[in-house]
Amino acid sequence: MITFVPTPIGNLSDITLRALDSLREADMICCEDTRHSRPLLKHFEIDKTLISLHDHNEAQRVDELIDKATNGANIAVISDAGMPMVSDPGYRLMQAALKHGIAATVLPGPSAVLTALAGSGFPTHAFFFGGFLSVKKGKRRTALEIASQADFTSLFFESPHRIGSTLEIIADINPELPVCVARELSKKFETYHRGTAAEVHAYFQQRKAKGEIVLVINKEAEVFPAASVNPPAV
Repeated sequence: MITFVPTPIGNLSDITLRALDSLREADMICCEDTRHSRPLLKHFEIDKTLISLHDHNEAQRVDELIDKATNGANIAVISDAGMPMVSDPGYRLMQAALKHGIAATVLPGPSAVLTALAGSGFPTHAFFFGGFLSVKKGKRRTALEIASQADFTSLFFESPHRIGSTLEIIADINPELPVCVARELSKKFETYHRGTAAEVHAYFQQRKAKGEIVLVINKEAEVFPAASVNPPAV
């Protein structure tokens, strides 16, 4: 059995009981970064063999893991935070498990995408997740132009080092476009910055962005006061 296990995106208390059971019952745990995962596992007193599984070695590791699963090993797969396979490693392993008829299951759990969608206050009936925006400005602008005209909410992951540039592009496309920058979700300094593209861009021109960011866009969303911020999460 291969079990894909979501892990907290910030607050360790968000892990599920089923996730903990799966990690405790696993013969080995595949993780994106062993240095990142060890503190999480130590917190819950889980001591298992860790195997690195990330974008740069997943293709090479798949055959080894499929062989172990074929011979009866229970394998748990986690990423650094959130859902494996969603802009994180695991997709190739899932495909291989299906190809070889190995039982594989995915547990529900924390997701930065759904948390940001609900917390933004933007329409939730239909949405598109575009993963990480391109580092190339031309491709980034194309994706943002499409999102600015879409009839659904669009969400993207973005680096704190590029969010200023990205907001500048959006403000140039349509300064009145409603946007939300959801930052450090579920962590102590969680914030949602909502407003028009021009307002939120101006906010981040004056303040250096830090932490993990989800960008939310919807042309039909209600425009909140400039850069409104939620109280920090507890």
